[in-house]
Amino acid sequence: MAFAVIALNFVFFVLKYTLLLLRLAIILSAILSWLFAFDVINHRNRFVNQAAYFLDRIVNPLLAPLRRLIPPLGGVDVTPIILIILISGLLAILPESKAALTGLLLGY
Repeated sequence: MAFAVIALNFVFFVLKYTLLLLRLAIILSAILSWLFAFDVINHRNRFVNQAAYFLDRIVNPLLAPLRRLIPPLGGVDVTPIILIILISGLLAILPESKAALTGLLLGY
């Protein structure tokens, strides 16, 4: 029984920090896209180009379904904001879910 609780704690630990890193990747990707759009930085910088490519490969598969549902508002893509709100909601309910599952495992 104790092993199951330890495993559950580990799973929630990994899930929490994965969601936090994903939220950070979305924010960084949005900032880089704004910097490219306003020509503050350009794609000729190899490091910046690779960082933008890496972040796009992580973030775009998550944003694509939202972009199909939500059109740009006034030319502004609001899907990163919506995804950040959804991730923040998941992070908010994570402790309660962990407590509920731990209670079920321990028979409370």
